[in-house]
Amino acid sequence: DPQQTELTSASKRKLRRFIVIDEVVDKLYGSKVREYFEKNNVQHKILALPTTEETKSMDLVLNILHEVQNFSLDRRTEPIIAIGGGVCLDIVGLAASLYRRRTPYIRVPTTLLSYVDASVGAKNGVNFLQCKNKLGGYTPPVASFLDRSFIQSIPRRHISNGLGEILKMALMKHKGLFDLLKNHGKYLLDTKFQSCFADHGDAALQTTRIAIETMLEELAPNLWEDDLDRLVDFGHLISPELEMRVLPSLMHGEAVNIDMAFMTYVAHARGLLDAEEKEQILQCMRGLELPVWHSGCSWALIQRALRERLKHSGGQPRMPLPTGLGVAEIFNDTSEETLERAYELWVRD
Repeated sequence: DPQQTELTSASKRKLRRFIVIDEVVDKLYGSKVREYFEKNNVQHKILALPTTEETKSMDLVLNILHEVQNFSLDRRTEPIIAIGGGVCLDIVGLAASLYRRRTPYIRVPTTLLSYVDASVGAKNGVNFLQCKNKLGGYTPPVASFLDRSFIQSIPRRHISNGLGEILKMALMKHKGLFDLLKNHGKYLLDTKFQSCFADHGDAALQTTRIAIETMLEELAPNLWEDDLDRLVDFGHLISPELEMRVLPSLMHGEAVNIDMAFMTYVAHARGLLDAEEKEQILQCMRGLELPVWHSGCSWALIQRALRERLKHSGGQPRMPLPTGLGVAEIFNDTSEETLERAYELWVRD
């Protein structure tokens, strides 16, 4: 912003920034981050923290806030910067929203999952009493800076993990995105979403752009979740219970995909998907190296997760289900018998 730059130049006060960075990202990119702030003559404090699902707690939020207080941050002009995966962005977002009731913050996602998911929208939060994101709020960042070059340093499994959330948007809203994943999934995994034009066009750019655009289409009109009928909840009915139950064996996108695999069987059992469409979806999941089953996903866990869903969604299951490839609807009338039949078919396969 030229006006902001001019005001900064005219001010006698030195630019100051407080940065929270995931400790793994700090090992890989910390020197570049420090060099950037030093070259631009910005007084800065970099706090490197372990940001994982196991450490995603109010304790870590309070740790950040102690450091912010010691830094004497000006909440109007000095945004907190979060550099890391989705957990890091969630924790820092909550800390910023609490500090003096609301301090601006900037998200810099460094994993594929956070690039297409956590960077978009207003939600932040931490786990509480073994429940995923039980504490949190709705405070959007002032900006999200997206740079795919971060993704080249993450392990292949993390790329696959992010592809789970991209596939969610493809199945709910965009047949073209589903085709991109089906046709170029292995290529995207092999190249770690770095743009290599070759025979694939720019599949990495197309895939991430469409995923973010479709996510924004869903989130923007309903940013505060006043309407509980949300297609973006696909894959998030059973997965929160499963993910927390088996930590750390499943990553978030993997748990989401297992949920989506089961719901694909539910859609088939209801007659919404034919056998060929069901198989196409499962083949695509396998091609993206995503799990389609986990032994921890018992029938008892599914029942418990759906009971929790009813508690927090106005007494209705509000179950998003694919009605074809790239199209979906929300259903409130799936019978226990249909769910059990779908589960038996899923276990058999």
